[in-house]
Amino acid sequence: MKSEIRAVLMEKDSSSYLVRQEYHKARLWQGGGPLLGRLDMEVTERCNNNCIHCYINQAADDRELKAAEMSTDRIGRILEEAAGCGCLTVRFTGGEPLLRDDFPEIYMAARRLGIKVMLFTNATRITPEIAGLLKRYPPGEPVEVTLYGMRRERYEAVSRVPGSFDAAMAGIGLLADYGIGFRIKGIYLEESSDDAREMEEFAREKTGRDDRVSFSMNFNLRARRDSEEKNARIRRLRATPEQTLAVLTREPEAYIRDKKAFAQKFMGPAGIDLFSCGCGKGGAVDAFGRLQPCLLMRHPDTVYDLADGSIRDALERFFPEMRKMQATDPDYLETCAKCFLHGLCEQCPAHSWMEHGVLDGRVAYLCDAAHVQARWLGLIGEGEKAWEVEDWRGRVDRFVQGSRFNVQC
Repeated sequence: MKSEIRAVLMEKDSSSYLVRQEYHKARLWQGGGPLLGRLDMEVTERCNNNCIHCYINQAADDRELKAAEMSTDRIGRILEEAAGCGCLTVRFTGGEPLLRDDFPEIYMAARRLGIKVMLFTNATRITPEIAGLLKRYPPGEPVEVTLYGMRRERYEAVSRVPGSFDAAMAGIGLLADYGIGFRIKGIYLEESSDDAREMEEFAREKTGRDDRVSFSMNFNLRARRDSEEKNARIRRLRATPEQTLAVLTREPEAYIRDKKAFAQKFMGPAGIDLFSCGCGKGGAVDAFGRLQPCLLMRHPDTVYDLADGSIRDALERFFPEMRKMQATDPDYLETCAKCFLHGLCEQCPAHSWMEHGVLDGRVAYLCDAAHVQARWLGLIGEGEKAWEVEDWRGRVDRFVQGSRFNVQC
């Protein structure tokens, strides 16, 4: 096989950004090939905002948490190990990753390994220095900025931090001025739903991209199950299934087209295996050096402490064993295991853990949202439950081959 050429980053004291190197000799591919395509990394759980809907954020000035976070050197070692497993992209998230004073060192540790960076940020801490870093050493992926509203009062009703709207707009302005590729994401709250069109126009103007703005609405409960008070607030903020449908079908033909492509490949009963998704085939490192099978999955039986092992061991031994887990909850076995809306529904062990503290508890909220969408698509009839449908394969085939159709109950 011909040697391919890959650009990899020079050492820190070099005046050049890239050097050409034979593909098979790059450190990125040492150690047996690409076990890990992308790594998620929460570099902190702390955030300078205090968003009403957030599933993970902790106070920016929490000294105990800050002291417990991974050091710069430890993050660098984990990135080296990820590169040895073939990692091509790392997603830095939090909390707010730019709260860390050492973010430039963390960022460059990834880029010197040839790993592309996806930065998830609220943009309030984008400074000329950060923008200059991203311009000089491009991340390789668009920065993703979450915007909580197009008016100061609405934004700060969500962030609960005075001055955060102006800081976010200034950060977005710097990204645009420095020519940094970025995307804008939003959140759906009923009182700010009319922001959507204005936000999309703003995003096109600032980013130069014609991407649709994605909106979060079915908010996750607290990932560490640390506050029932916060969970109660998050539940009150969630969109109804009907509101979810209205947002998803803003462009109905595009929505139907996407669902046809999805249904043809993925739709069908989940069965008794809990991990029928890609959970555990990649990984997410939390702020304290524990490797999770995905960003949301924090059940203690599924988390691997990298202080006692390696990414390679987790991917080759620990996670494959975890993926053999099967459901035992009677309600789950009679509903989710038999439901052909698997995939259209966001039910998974991580959501079950956040909602119920177990891996196989049916999340009624997600179930209701999936059924409303399925009825609109014509996959089930009014009052029908998807786990009761015996001819689900025929329905999926007719949906994929035609347009929406009516189901006679």
